[in-house]
Amino acid sequence: MSDDKSIFSRIDELVAEEHELRTKHAAGQGGDTDEQTRLRALEVELDQCWDLLRQRRAKREFGENPDDATARSSDTVEGYLN
Repeated sequence: MSDDKSIFSRIDELVAEEHELRTKHAAGQGGDTDEQTRLRALEVELDQCWDLLRQRRAKREFGENPDDATARSSDTVEGYLN
């Protein structure tokens, strides 16, 4: 089970990697297919982490156990705006 602190730690790691890839791309040093694929995977995983944090906060707010929150699939998380 993940707690909020470990989720935030993972978010920090993902954001750092995303920033590194975007910086390389902006400097003209990146942009190959593998990096673009990794960047998209980072975006999805970040969305999943933020979703899990929102679930945990909602459960806590309504007196439920935040540890009962589970990460949702990428299809679910990425489909919210559709």
